[in-house]
Amino acid sequence: MAVKKSYTVPCSARFRDAVNDLANQRGVNAADLARSILLAVPPETVDAAPDTGEPGAADRETVILKTGPAAGRPWRRKPRLQVRMAEGTTPLQIRRALSLALALAEGRTTLALALEPKRPAEPKPLVKIDPAVAEALARLEHSQAEIERLRAVVATLAFAPLPHGIRTRDEALHVLGFPPGMKPAPATVRTRFRMLATIHHPDSPYGSHDRMSQLNAAVDLLKRG
Repeated sequence: MAVKKSYTVPCSARFRDAVNDLANQRGVNAADLARSILLAVPPETVDAAPDTGEPGAADRETVILKTGPAAGRPWRRKPRLQVRMAEGTTPLQIRRALSLALALAEGRTTLALALEPKRPAEPKPLVKIDPAVAEALARLEHSQAEIERLRAVVATLAFAPLPHGIRTRDEALHVLGFPPGMKPAPATVRTRFRMLATIHHPDSPYGSHDRMSQLNAAVDLLKRG
């Protein structure tokens, strides 16, 4: 299991507040948003994302010290985000990832996430597996499931309900996360629908009646044409 480390990410107060607002809307935290982008988006795309940079000289916040000789005194410091991420990540990478998450949520950019084809199940071994190997395989399976969950979070960030509903094929493709003009196979459409439905169903933590209705309408339109 990857070792996690607490990172202090200096940023403007405006950027910090926007990230926290988005995390609250999605029912997650800032680390989940950053982890989703870093795991689901190619590194070169993250590296190309704009960096909002550290706060300016006048951008400071006042906190009350809780420990040490100066406990109880006010202290002026740079605004920041405190996130727990896998060891080896840098504050710059985290800030770029969060910048990309905000751009997705605000509709300033879009991403087309390619779903990997499902591999056929491996035949069950006829020999007894060493317990240590079995445990390692179980951890790997858990990690793959976590990556798929975080990919779904990214898809949630990129999907905003269309105010006028689904009227064209390209709008249906947009709602399902496909590029305009693409002709996905019916099996691919069903797989994408099931993945998004687990997120957008009204009974789920991220559920939305409007999003679920538009997912159903998008699938129906693609089936017809």
